[in-house]
Amino acid sequence: MDIISAYREVGSYRGAAAMCGTTHKTVKRVIAAHQASSRGEPPMPRVERGRNYDAVRQLVVEKVNDTAGRISAKRLMPAARAAGFEGSDRNFRRLVADAKRQWRIGQARAAGRRPAIWTPGEVLAIDWGTELVAGRRVHVFCAVLAWSRYRFVRFAPDEQQSTTLAMLSECFEELGGVPKLVLADRMACLKGSVVANIVVPAPDYVRFASHYRFRPDFCHAADPESKGIVENLVGYAKDDLLTPLELEEDPWVDGYAGLHERAKAWGVEVNGRRHSEIHAVPDERLESEREVLGELPSLRLQVGAAPITRKVDKLSCIRFGSARYSVPNALIGRVVTVLVDQRDRVLRVIEPVTGEVHAEHQLVAPGETSIDDAHYDRPRAASPRRSARGRTPAEREFLAVGPVAEQFLVGAAAAGVTKLNTEITELLTLAAAHGTDALTAALERAVSFGRWRADDVRSILATNGHAPRPTPAGQALVMTLPTVPTRSLAAYRIDGTDRGGVS
Repeated sequence: MDIISAYREVGSYRGAAAMCGTTHKTVKRVIAAHQASSRGEPPMPRVERGRNYDAVRQLVVEKVNDTAGRISAKRLMPAARAAGFEGSDRNFRRLVADAKRQWRIGQARAAGRRPAIWTPGEVLAIDWGTELVAGRRVHVFCAVLAWSRYRFVRFAPDEQQSTTLAMLSECFEELGGVPKLVLADRMACLKGSVVANIVVPAPDYVRFASHYRFRPDFCHAADPESKGIVENLVGYAKDDLLTPLELEEDPWVDGYAGLHERAKAWGVEVNGRRHSEIHAVPDERLESEREVLGELPSLRLQVGAAPITRKVDKLSCIRFGSARYSVPNALIGRVVTVLVDQRDRVLRVIEPVTGEVHAEHQLVAPGETSIDDAHYDRPRAASPRRSARGRTPAEREFLAVGPVAEQFLVGAAAAGVTKLNTEITELLTLAAAHGTDALTAALERAVSFGRWRADDVRSILATNGHAPRPTPAGQALVMTLPTVPTRSLAAYRIDGTDRGGVS
């Protein structure tokens, strides 16, 4: 109910306050103001009540400005008490929070910040992030093309200059061109020095930028606004790509090659979806932006120390540190690049031009060998097999009889038959006389029972395969004697003649 109407109806302050649900002091103040305005008098100026922290307000404002809004109320309290503040901690915290809020508003107003307006083919922002995956630290290289919001993410074991420039080269190749400017954080691997807050790029980075024809640029110190676009990408990659890796049983089963495959698949997925900021698909925008990107050079630039190269030998291996490491046998005779991660004790064999990882081995001691059977076309045999190869016409003719001929030669050699050439000649004579099929059957019988002479084979052929089976080597010989009538020894003379006339 209206306070003035209630007062006119009941005629008392307390009665009108009870009807309107307020206090009688409020009713009195409202009625007095209404009467004064009815008489044409100006309203009474409202007197601001003093606060118990007014005496130290200027002190707090100065400290907040000096510390760029970072000082806390707890740190300021001793100085405020010394200056005469006797209020509660709660009131003082409110004073400090209000001073910080006013400082931030003043900074935003003075800086004149406004949304960025990106130009196609203009800016590529890059940055590094680190994360633990299954207990191992992995470095994440992130890049985003500002206008199309095309995102590029890869994994690496370190953040060295050669690694960063190699990642940047791969990013340019995936984009299909080179932007005009690359905006990076103040990475120690890319900056040479800082003079008057101006970053001087490292000489190798300048040479790299001249080769690809882009202008290197760096963010301001402690200024996330200058590269917030890539900072958001780093956080997004950690949450959306690295966190699911922790759910896998062994995310390092394929090493960095497996992580690269996951990063590529993730990039295809996120770049094919509608971006929430630009409400467009980055892949589609990249197609139009690619027309204004700079042309890629024909060759990659070699930066830093010359890479270690090795030639793949006939054993489909390379030698490094007096040890052998296998590579796919399709690379026999080719030159490959060797990268060694001393921290993880891993050796990687990569393609010199494309950077494709061909093999990955744990480092072994000098003189040892690290072999991956998947690098060969066939599985490893249980034992080495050395087949017979005929050098003379007689040897080639004998081996042409079949596999049993080779078995006969191997068995005869193991049995110590020294004159195998003579035996082969006699066996060929038997083949001409009896036929190849009969000789093959005789050789099979001879091999089964360990008979390694040509005479043995001749005996088998003479019986036409119907002779009693010979006793295999190692079996006991059982002889059957004729039955003799049992007679006493006295029936025989000493000279062996029978006393009874029986001869």
